[in-house]
Amino acid sequence: MTTQSDRAELADKVEALFRPFAMRGLTLANRIVMAPMTRSKSPGGVPGPEVAAYYRRRAEGGVGLIVTEGTWVPHPSASNIANAPRFYGEDALAGWSHVVEEVHAAGGKIMPQLWHVGQIDRGSATTVSGRRVGPSGMIGAMGRAVVAQEAPSTIAELEEVAEAYVVAAESAHRMGFDGVELHAAHGYFFDQFFWHVTNLRDDAYGGEITARTRLAADVVRNIRARTSPDFPIVLRMSQWKQQDYAAKVADTPQALEAWLEPLVAAGVDMFHCSQRRFWEGEFGTDLNLAGWVKKLSGKPTITVGSVTLKQDHISSHHGVASETEHNLLQLLTLLERGDFDLVAVGRALIVDPYWPVKVRAGAEDELLPYSPSALGKLE
Repeated sequence: MTTQSDRAELADKVEALFRPFAMRGLTLANRIVMAPMTRSKSPGGVPGPEVAAYYRRRAEGGVGLIVTEGTWVPHPSASNIANAPRFYGEDALAGWSHVVEEVHAAGGKIMPQLWHVGQIDRGSATTVSGRRVGPSGMIGAMGRAVVAQEAPSTIAELEEVAEAYVVAAESAHRMGFDGVELHAAHGYFFDQFFWHVTNLRDDAYGGEITARTRLAADVVRNIRARTSPDFPIVLRMSQWKQQDYAAKVADTPQALEAWLEPLVAAGVDMFHCSQRRFWEGEFGTDLNLAGWVKKLSGKPTITVGSVTLKQDHISSHHGVASETEHNLLQLLTLLERGDFDLVAVGRALIVDPYWPVKVRAGAEDELLPYSPSALGKLE
């Protein structure tokens, strides 16, 4: 339960979450972002009316920005999760157009997250092409490198995937999305290039950390050239990988700065910094990843990771129900301090589309706990 003292302090601080935010032609009503969460409720990869209604409810519930679940870029090696949505084909794009219409009708803003799994075998099925594309045929597995079932991809293959991202971003721009997010975290395609364990290349896409960002930076640069100057580009990044929770792309602030510089120069407008727990600091400090990225890049950042939930999402995926934990005071203190600009909320919004309304009203004790069973339906 929240104490009277906590309630008073929360009441003083909570409006920090509800200040407007503006970035490159985009104005948000508040600082709350719906984090991307795979739901696999799009049969054949086509988001239907129930998906549109699901996102609309979060806009009606007061979310400032929705980042959709990961959507497959138009390349046959991108996908191997049944019923996850794709971002190509007339049928799927028509579905996404309806999603945009519904969210905008409710006064919300929305960006698609563009996704390619790289050389991870993400699910029981293989990719549509039967071949997984990535840097070196390597994935990480709980602290050790293992050889995937593929050889290192050719430059031509990598450039095909890079072009698929740009084509998908052009589609998002044409359909009226409010920007685009590139999934470059958690050990997927771009992140396999960032991480030295999975990138053993000795060509232009391998080597030092700045070179390992080249492919992602090229994609950002081409999206900017082929959309418009006022179309926001967000990049989601993480230190941890689903294959190695303790992984670090950057062990020092200097390495992190080297990682960020080419991406900033290419045109990233905002970094979405994924942590398992938002309150954990980097490099032995109390500044979390979003704080360090903002400090070193000069760009706005989104923090994410177990906001108002006791269990991190890894535990949830293993079937452990999440109890609500009132870490809002800690979150708001960091937000007021200027460590980051926006706050992404994930699992809490799956079970409670009116999370923003309850938080603003001081009804933290009414926040619903998350259970993995919530993934079974769209509500």
